[in-house]
Amino acid sequence: MTSPLTHAATPPCAESPSMVAQRSGSSFYWPMRLLPRSKRAAMFAIYAFCRRIDDIADEPGSPAAKRAGLAEWRRDIHEIYSGGAATNPVAAALKDAIDRYGLPRAELDALIDGMTMDVGAGLRAPDLATLRTYCRRVAGAVGMLAIRVFDRADSDTEAFALALGEALQLTNILRDLSEDAALGRLYLPREALALAGIHTQIPEEALAHPNLARACEAVADLAEADFADARDAIAGKVGGSLWAAVAMMVLYHRLLRRLRARGWRDPSERVRVGRRESAWVALRCLLGSPPAA
Repeated sequence: MTSPLTHAATPPCAESPSMVAQRSGSSFYWPMRLLPRSKRAAMFAIYAFCRRIDDIADEPGSPAAKRAGLAEWRRDIHEIYSGGAATNPVAAALKDAIDRYGLPRAELDALIDGMTMDVGAGLRAPDLATLRTYCRRVAGAVGMLAIRVFDRADSDTEAFALALGEALQLTNILRDLSEDAALGRLYLPREALALAGIHTQIPEEALAHPNLARACEAVADLAEADFADARDAIAGKVGGSLWAAVAMMVLYHRLLRRLRARGWRDPSERVRVGRRESAWVALRCLLGSPPAA
């Protein structure tokens, strides 16, 4: 499952973090690109790290090989925190971000823990508590790292980061239903499926069920509540260094609303926010005048 900062084909390992971000097609590229140089480099490093571990979980290979690949990244991260040298360009960029912004190792470990949940059988109609744990690891952790890059880590911004992370991940789940089903995954929570009268954990069967829309709308409602919680957490604090996070919130909230407007008859029909729109939203947020979601 792609985390909020990841969505594109696998880049060559020799690519720098900035190259990974530029070729990604992510709607987050412009909010990151317009940051001051040091913050931009740190966010690109976090992005590239997410891409690397996401690719390990998603690409073909045995579960044992995938777990070994994730374990190798965990060792690399721990080596960095122990004062060791980075072994590749992404790790080197991440080390610079860790040193400059005091990024907590626990959040990088949480990202790896989340990707590990996708290895093997992966998630199929998890209960809501398990899904929220997954969202906390693969998306909330990104937010907890980002607010430190933005120099705004306090109780309010941490609440914002966690609520926004879950909102973004739930939106990803609704966007990527067909792609995830092709990987044998079904992230819609069993509670939402049961309320819709869907009692299968087989992804293709769930997506073909006539009541799929009801389950998806229930998840969309959860995401809307998370977006509201995120806005409330930083009421009156949307300016300054948080502008990039606000831009990410606006862009993904727009994506969620477009998914709902499209409906759920054909989950494979792609919905996205384009680069030009992303750049415009990012610029408006940078200038202190965020547009509506």
